[in-house]
Amino acid sequence: MQEFFYILCYLSFLLILGVVIKSRFKIFQELFIPSSIIGGIIGLFFSPEVMGRISIFSISNEWIKTISLLPSLLIVPIIASVPLGMDFKIKNSKGEVKDILITSFILFIVTFLQLGVGYFVNFIYTYILKKELYSAFGAELNTGFAGGHGTAGMIGKTLQEMNMEYWNTAQGIAVTTATFGLVGGILLGIFLINRACRKGETALLKSPSNIPSELKRGYYQDISKQSSLGRETMLSSSIDTLAFHIAIIFSVCGLSYIILNTVKKYKIPIISSISIWALAMIIMMIVWQIMKKMRLEWCVDVKIKSRISALFTEFAIVSAITSLPIKAVFTYFFPILIMIILGFITTWYCIKYYSYKYFKNNYPFERAISMAGTSFGVFLTGILLLKICDPDFSSPVLGDYSLGFSLTALIGPLLIILSISLSISYGPLIPLLLNTILLLISSFIIKRIDISI
Repeated sequence: MQEFFYILCYLSFLLILGVVIKSRFKIFQELFIPSSIIGGIIGLFFSPEVMGRISIFSISNEWIKTISLLPSLLIVPIIASVPLGMDFKIKNSKGEVKDILITSFILFIVTFLQLGVGYFVNFIYTYILKKELYSAFGAELNTGFAGGHGTAGMIGKTLQEMNMEYWNTAQGIAVTTATFGLVGGILLGIFLINRACRKGETALLKSPSNIPSELKRGYYQDISKQSSLGRETMLSSSIDTLAFHIAIIFSVCGLSYIILNTVKKYKIPIISSISIWALAMIIMMIVWQIMKKMRLEWCVDVKIKSRISALFTEFAIVSAITSLPIKAVFTYFFPILIMIILGFITTWYCIKYYSYKYFKNNYPFERAISMAGTSFGVFLTGILLLKICDPDFSSPVLGDYSLGFSLTALIGPLLIILSISLSISYGPLIPLLLNTILLLISSFIIKRIDISI
């Protein structure tokens, strides 16, 4: 237990080191690379696979084994916290409901597309080129691009529960795609914004302007510009608000483990095969609905919940990169490279096509760039790119995009696990066909929504 505490101290030091380095070197600011990634890369440098080969100054293999488990453990509270505080009530006009639904289905289509592209690469390599890939290869594109570094632990956790020996390799590949997606998505996004601005496609941004230095540095020195962490829903005389929110999340995680261990003990069909993070998310949905029925919404603040989730994500990212199995990942270098390139091309043109088709005079580029940012990196990447185009968030894009993303955040992870299970049982062709069919169905649904609402 003491060793685990030392590991947390080490990862915390890497995070602080990442913040310091980003604040000192312009290149990291210009590329918008998060401090957790910088810290993780430094941690990777001091891993046994790098410094351990040339120097005694590296962390031990025992530490790396423990660190590699952290992303798959932290993904449980990260995913479990998603439904907490979520409100799907829409009090706006039919037109705005329509915009939210179309946004949701575009993000669904991107999910199906990225999973399809990943398994298409697997299919080509396995059946056409006759080169062996592990059966689950392909899900890492969507998990890394749209899910991000934190969600990479989801693949590791799922495959580990399925007793697949390559779980750490798959987790490492997801971390790789997440890194390329995040950095490449920001660079591509800024390039597309400047090009669209010059062509007059941006509704609010009239000329390419300098991005605020605070966005590059990652912090505000002016205290008056620093936003609040959230509401204090509890008084410290009873319990600290932050501790209360963390207690809800971990209580649900603990209950989920108890239920899952029980159903596995008695070998209850279907339920015993569900992943722990998926079960935790379902239980949190139930808990949140009970809290709403009891009129206890006031004691949960979404901003605080989001900060807790972000806290876990930062540690998941730095630990995932620090424990990246470089040798194993490089074994799959070419299929990874092909998958990433195809992912960038197909994702952007898919989003652009649907955005310009269904949002013709309704901020099409702003909607496209925000969804692209999310689909390449994480939700906050989409907000970053949108803020460049719409600094004051005066358009309705942010609201529609946030609600649309919430729907996909609930269902997307379940689809990833379904695709992984199918690929393990039947090979890459079945999940490829499944996601292709779902993509076509979603395209039809969008068309019906556009006509009927």
